[in-house]
Amino acid sequence: MQLSWQATITSIFNVQPAFHPFYERRPYDTLQTRNYYVHHGCQIFIIIGPARQTRIPPRAIETIPITLGSHLEIIRRYNPLSSWENVRGFLLGARPVTKEERRLLLKIDWFILSYCCLMYFTNYLDRSNISNAYVSGMKEELNMVGNQFNKINTIFTCGYIVGMIPNNLMLQVVSPRIWFPSMQIVWGVLTFCTSAVHNVQQIYAIRFFQGMAESSTFVGTHYILGSWYKPAELGKRSGIFTSSGLVGTLFSGILQATVYRHLNGHAGRSGWRWLFIIDGVITLPIALYGFIIFPDLPSTTKAFYLSKEESALAYHRLENNIQIARQPLSWGTAKRILSRWRWYGCSLLFAISGETESFGSNNLMGQWLKSIGGYTIEQIDYYPSGVTAVAITSTLVCAAWTDHSCARWPVLVYMSVACIVAAICILVWNSPTGLKFFAYYIAGASFAGQATTFAWANQICADDDQERGIVLASMNMWNNVVNAWWPLLFYSATDAPKFHRGMIAMICVAVATLGVTWLVWYLERREWKMKPSGSIEERDDSEKEKG
Repeated sequence: MQLSWQATITSIFNVQPAFHPFYERRPYDTLQTRNYYVHHGCQIFIIIGPARQTRIPPRAIETIPITLGSHLEIIRRYNPLSSWENVRGFLLGARPVTKEERRLLLKIDWFILSYCCLMYFTNYLDRSNISNAYVSGMKEELNMVGNQFNKINTIFTCGYIVGMIPNNLMLQVVSPRIWFPSMQIVWGVLTFCTSAVHNVQQIYAIRFFQGMAESSTFVGTHYILGSWYKPAELGKRSGIFTSSGLVGTLFSGILQATVYRHLNGHAGRSGWRWLFIIDGVITLPIALYGFIIFPDLPSTTKAFYLSKEESALAYHRLENNIQIARQPLSWGTAKRILSRWRWYGCSLLFAISGETESFGSNNLMGQWLKSIGGYTIEQIDYYPSGVTAVAITSTLVCAAWTDHSCARWPVLVYMSVACIVAAICILVWNSPTGLKFFAYYIAGASFAGQATTFAWANQICADDDQERGIVLASMNMWNNVVNAWWPLLFYSATDAPKFHRGMIAMICVAVATLGVTWLVWYLERREWKMKPSGSIEERDDSEKEKG
């Protein structure tokens, strides 16, 4: 006779839970649905004791913590999933057990993701517009020479670094519903100002302050997402958010080509100037939308579209997944964070892996097309959009896969291999033009690691809210510290079209990314094995008692 779900687990395993500290910690007798266990069970740590029945494979009899993922075949033997359930689980994740939680998830998906994605869309639209403007007439009109274009990006990065920590501290003091839209208004106004510049020095000044304002968006949003979603829900949402910025990059090229065709010379303004005007017009209404609908944090939300019961559910459903209660900042906070591996490992991972995005962030394909000649301005604006299309596809597919498979590290392996292949294809300069197009397009895979890396960091630091915020900010900060000088050294505009030094640097960075990915995976796995069981809040209380 086929055993029921709970009876199967009880009869096959003599289980003493040593749960994965960042995921669900429900006792086995409260697991009611097979979907939940199959999709999320691979994220739970268990200790396998002596087998009660001989049907268990020998490899299942261990005395060390292992993931249940290696034993899903046993579960599926008794509770096989339909093809539709497998597809749905991959695309959407496990369905929440209760109708109330499903309704809540739908609401926060719509209101949080809609604003964060639109905000990040305008953020990346602005960043990409400066690159598209450069190859669409700005260089000639402002008499830009040498590596002045690289200096613009470097100065923006410096402003981004300066503003990052203050912006993240402000999220602890000022409501995110106020701070995010306010910063968006600031960079929207500065975007309008860019349309009226007369020399490159004015762009330098504008881009510095624009970087300060825009630094509020990326890390701040990842912190917000990590505060509202369970780790098993986080990968897809991070992927959707990151993709919205890439859509801004894709739209920028199309927008610039359209503006150049229809508005170049209109009212005495060049096409690239109209690009910044339209960018500002798009940005400001989205900021107003944020003032109205953004829900802040689960512990402080007063969103009009959430009932009191839903607000309470948003808070309590995360109690066993992340640290919700905030602790006051102290010197002990710094000591605690710096005594662990997380800050060092995660910061190093993104500081290095983030540089694999140099193909897209420096618009190398656009500079290559402009340097070799034979392409119109519209083609130079359109063709690099393929890089962004690959980036969006890779990000969304990889984000869905990581939530389904419960593993983040394979995405970084995928993007590193793609970048190595792309760099080798471009280094062989006598290769066909079609192969170079392929190389630049496949390099778009590098953007897939962005969402995954930050979802991974949210997962690693889920048991410490203060550490999570600081680690996320530090990851982006150190990446931008490197990015402030990396393009000047390896991707100078004067190196176009070959970018020989840059391709060698890309291979080195990709190989280093593989090494650091393994290091973080190893350290996280070691930490899992050393973690005591129990909820995050219980462990926090016990640590305070010991202190």
